[in-house]
Amino acid sequence: MNIIGLLPEGLRDRLPPQAQALASLVRTLTGVCAAHGYERVAPPLIEYESSLASGSSRERLRFTDPVSQMTLALRSDITGQVGRIAVTRLAGQARPLRLMYAGQVLRVRGDQLSPERERTQAGVELIGSDGPAAAAEVLQLAIEALATAGVTGLSVDLTMPTLVADLAAAGWSLGRGSLAEVQALLDGKDIGALKALGASQFVPLIAAAGPVEAAIIALRQLDLPDAILDRLDAIAALAAGLHGVSVTLDPTERHGFEYQTWLGFSLFGAGLAAELGRGGAWLVNRPDGAPEPAIGFSLYVDGLVDLGLGVEPQQRILLPLGTLAADAAALRAAGWITVATLDAGSSAAALGCSHVWQAGAAVPA
Repeated sequence: MNIIGLLPEGLRDRLPPQAQALASLVRTLTGVCAAHGYERVAPPLIEYESSLASGSSRERLRFTDPVSQMTLALRSDITGQVGRIAVTRLAGQARPLRLMYAGQVLRVRGDQLSPERERTQAGVELIGSDGPAAAAEVLQLAIEALATAGVTGLSVDLTMPTLVADLAAAGWSLGRGSLAEVQALLDGKDIGALKALGASQFVPLIAAAGPVEAAIIALRQLDLPDAILDRLDAIAALAAGLHGVSVTLDPTERHGFEYQTWLGFSLFGAGLAAELGRGGAWLVNRPDGAPEPAIGFSLYVDGLVDLGLGVEPQQRILLPLGTLAADAAALRAAGWITVATLDAGSSAAALGCSHVWQAGAAVPA
């Protein structure tokens, strides 16, 4: 079988102009984050598997390091790597610590909405705080970055990943089920199975999902601990501060938010079914075992390219043989992309040039 030109399932080549669009979008997104005080870090693509705290272990490609004989893994997420840097290399820096990143991640397999196994991920992590003010900063930054990149029809889906566990700890009955079983049934919106399990107290949480204002009103009708009510106040204030976007709340959604704490969110835009990014609050474990609060987001840049974003208009001009180097340099300084003629038969159209340099002027081809 001749496999030249074939790629493994879920992988692809980025060709012009999409490859340049991807680079442009990364530059735009990180530029917005940098303007808000976030500094870039660049963790490695491969680490000891035990160091990769975020992302499911089922999503990682593993192999044995021939040097150390330890198990290495290709990262499926960058979030945990940023946390590791924060509590080791940057442990002595003042908090809150604002870090950003951009790079490739690889999953063992894709899914129906996102079949790609390789993704370009860009995002931020705010280390040292996960309170309402930190959540507002991070979520508003994600929305600003996507809007600057050209995304329209933005919407945010909020969730409360630890809600079910917190309610169970406060005395809500799990019936004959375990916490994991009840959480799975709530993820699947399986009312009948919850009732059969004797966990009927959790059933009203399923109906309390939808536009954020209505969802919060529905949740407040339930017998919730004061700590959860305070959390709802924070979510209501957070949603009120998001302008020009649609905001929904699903209080029990946990799929993909297994390591988040009080808040998780997914980001969507017009024209794409898959999410453009997700984030939330989480805990970074320091070397001494003490947890440090953090909150951040990851954006999936390939989805933006698929929306047709990031393609920059280019002015390409063909330079005939003998063009002076000074003229070529002046054209590039003025924003032109110069393409040098290598033989007399070069065609401007074939080389993607809209103009030709003739007699000291840019002439349409």
